[in-house]
Order: sequence, then structure tokens, then C-alpha cells
Amino acid sequence: MKTFMGVGKGSTASAIDAAISGLVSPSMILFITSYESAAETAAKIYERFPNIPSIGTIGTKIANGMVGDQEIAVLGLYEDAKVSCGVIRNLSSCPVTSVKELEKKIQEVSPGKDNTVCIEFCTGFEERLVTTFHAALEAKGIQLAGGTVFGIPEGNEAVVAYNGKLYEDSCVYAIIKNTVGKVKVFKENIYKKSSQISHVATKVDVNSKALLELDGKPAATVYSQELDIPKEKIIDNVLKNPMGRVVGDQVFISSMRNLRSNGALENFKRINKNDCIYFLELGDYRKIEDEMRDMIRKEMKGISLVLSVDCIYRYLLYEQENYFTTYAKNMASLGTHIGVVSGGEQFNNQHVNQTMVCAVFE
Repeated sequence: MKTFMGVGKGSTASAIDAAISGLVSPSMILFITSYESAAETAAKIYERFPNIPSIGTIGTKIANGMVGDQEIAVLGLYEDAKVSCGVIRNLSSCPVTSVKELEKKIQEVSPGKDNTVCIEFCTGFEERLVTTFHAALEAKGIQLAGGTVFGIPEGNEAVVAYNGKLYEDSCVYAIIKNTVGKVKVFKENIYKKSSQISHVATKVDVNSKALLELDGKPAATVYSQELDIPKEKIIDNVLKNPMGRVVGDQVFISSMRNLRSNGALENFKRINKNDCIYFLELGDYRKIEDEMRDMIRKEMKGISLVLSVDCIYRYLLYEQENYFTTYAKNMASLGTHIGVVSGGEQFNNQHVNQTMVCAVFE
């Protein structure tokens, strides 16, 4: 699948010019920029390519081994990618009203088996969003990979971009059909169960994503006793020992973000009552990364594009370990690579934390 990758630095105007230099007649544009440059980037790209669908997000970007916050990265797809883009509004209230429009967008690309993916970027309310997507995507066998916007200055609303405009409380998406090969989404978890001891979420507050009790006891008490971590250190320990929600044979990470005085743990991923929960520990991430790339190479032939979403907590961990630049270069070894650091990740019908998800195109 033919692709274009461009990166620009400097003032917003000059960065955009550099990033789109050489981009001619694309079928779609995806861009990553900073919050400060988002409005101008969205508007100028739409002005230059008024009849081409474009979506954009905000955050630290990875482009062919380069990592940066201020640069603008642009991905262009061409005629061998059949694309339909859209926006889902009102995530906080009723995103399901967008299902009919989403189904129409899906029909426009005539999805086939193993060759169609939905790439999305959202401002929050991820559980409602993945439920909305699942209702439309599952019947067609379309995979999903996406991320939650991260990098918004305090006091400002998160935004995403669609066809030249910024949207709050929204999700932008692209349904992409690869007409010359397969596409597949992958999820990478660098954590493992710290023990085989499982716990049941006996009391939760789904609105605030708070886990109140495990096994009938305050969640922080159970965490502290099993891992021998003082309660006041639990949140600081999230990079080493997050929690995991078990669904079938998979573990989906839920990151702690706040400790309440009553021992409840507020999280970035919602935990539901009666969920099976394990405490996790960091694995050999370098080995896990190598094994993941080897698996991708075996399953996907002639890789033309890797589009990834990395959690901010993975970024912080890898930065502490002086590994993130190496990681970015290793991802580029697969093929053309563009990625963004997110505040949460979406993988098929699940919202996750501390995870890498990616879509790989042949």
C-alpha cells in the first residue's frame, strides 16, 4: 500500500509546508500536531486539500524513528487505500446516535475480510465509544485501533480535528480498506501477572472509574497487602504494578490515578462489578518488544505502514529507562511508521491503559 510520510519543524506555517511537501493527490490525510498548532494545522491542510478527508490528533509523535512534541507529522494514503472518514459527537452523552452515519461510512468502502480497519482518536468517554464502534464494526469484521488525546494544557478542553475543524467531546475516525493486502491490529502488553492470585471487584463506581472494593475489602488495602506497597505509594507505583482486568484469556490493563481516603482506587480504565482482577508486574519489555516485532513480521508480508498508539505511561517508563528513542527506531525497522503517545488506547471492543496498539498494513 503506497503511503506518504512528512515531518515539519519551526513555526506552524513553515512546519505544515514542510510536512506536506511532496504530497500529491492523496485519498486521505492523517496528522499529529501540538495543541497550540492544532487549529492552524487542521485549517491549512484542509485549505490545501479541500476535497480530501483529513483527521488529526494531538500529542508526542513518532515518525520513522523520530520522537518529538513540537513537530507536525503528516501521513498520506493513496488510491490503493479506500477510505471514508467521519466524526462522532457528544461522547459524554449519547454517541450511539452516530451509529447510522458510521454504518453508512462503512458501506462506502465495501469492507472485505482481513483488509479493513477503523483508526480513531477521541477526547474521552472511551467505554461508551468502543461500545458504539463495536455495534457497527463487529458485523463487518472490521478491526479497531485508536487512542485518547493527550497533551492538552491544563484548563483547556481536549480536541480532535476533522476536515479543517476542531471538535470537543468527539471522536474522529477513518475506515480504511487496504485494496492490495491485509491489515491487522496488534496489542502489546509488557506486564504479567505478579501471582496467580485473582480478585473480584465487589464494589465499583463506574461513573468515576473507581474500584471501591476487592473481595469485599477496600481496594487499596488488598493491593497494599499483596504487593507489600504502602497505601500512600500505590499511585506512584503504577509504572511497575498496574492492575489487569481479565476478559477470556486476555488481560487488559487498568492504571490507577488517584487514591481516595476510604481506600478506593480511581482508575483510567473502568472496572465493572464482578470483574476478575489481577495485580501485574513489569516484564522484560525489551524481550517482549522484540518478540512482538518478530510476530508481526511473520504474520504480515511486505509491511507498508505501521500506525501505533502508545500510552503516556509506557512513554514515561521508557523515558526513565532511556529506551524510548531506541523503541521508536525499532518500530521503524518494520516499515514506514507513524505513532502518537496517548492518554488511553482502544483495541477492538476494549479500552485499555499502559498498552501499545497498532494497525499494520501490507
